[in-house]
Amino acid sequence: MEIADTIRETLMKPKTKKSLVRSVSQWTAKLVLKSVLVLISLTLLQVVVLKYVNPPFTINMVWERLRHDWFDAPYVVHEYEWRDLSNISSHLQQAVLAGEDQRFFTHQGFDFQEIKVVLEQMIEGKPPRGASTITMQAARSVFLPATRNPVRKLGEAWYTVMMELIWDKHRILEIYLNTVDWGTGIVGGQAGARRYFETTASELTRNQAAWMAAVLPSPHKWSHTDPTPFLEKRQQRIFADMAHMPFLKSRDLEAEKKVGD
Repeated sequence: MEIADTIRETLMKPKTKKSLVRSVSQWTAKLVLKSVLVLISLTLLQVVVLKYVNPPFTINMVWERLRHDWFDAPYVVHEYEWRDLSNISSHLQQAVLAGEDQRFFTHQGFDFQEIKVVLEQMIEGKPPRGASTITMQAARSVFLPATRNPVRKLGEAWYTVMMELIWDKHRILEIYLNTVDWGTGIVGGQAGARRYFETTASELTRNQAAWMAAVLPSPHKWSHTDPTPFLEKRQQRIFADMAHMPFLKSRDLEAEKKVGD
């Protein structure tokens, strides 16, 4: 009997191990699936809420404060003051479109024409340039910390898709102009207008708006008070292109043309 029991146990062991592996695999798969569904639900809820509620802060503002508290990283209290799009100068709207995303009203979050150009330049060995749209920039300004890793890029793409599906262009531009990083401790157009030109976002002139848009790719390094030749040329190009850019006068989503001052 002892021999028979030993043989039976020996025969059962492989089956038991296979069953255990299968059970662990199924449990892991269910856990991963549930985690993904929870993550999707939470991020979807974020986007839906911010369709109607103006963000009191951005994730990056929280991230910078946490880095200061946890790792003693440098920290500057953020200047942040919300302004509805109707209270933001049309010049600034046109300037950021001219400088950052001239096809904003025609693409669905990703400018594949610009992406193609960037890829061709990379193949040719030219210095890479960004291809981020205003929607993509708004996604990382509001929802993501300022870190550089593949996970953040995936998150940026995911939020971009949801924003384009749930928000209209009016809301995307409004969120962008209020949350984009305009320098150390400067969040949004109102704070930028006050810091750069001691005025309000609604009272910016064409020239001032062009300067604000010109520094956007690198607001922590570039300065309108001490511009490089490259920055001066960029500002001049943006100023010239602004006359051809649309802007939103109301929530009816009609892109209105405004030429000249």
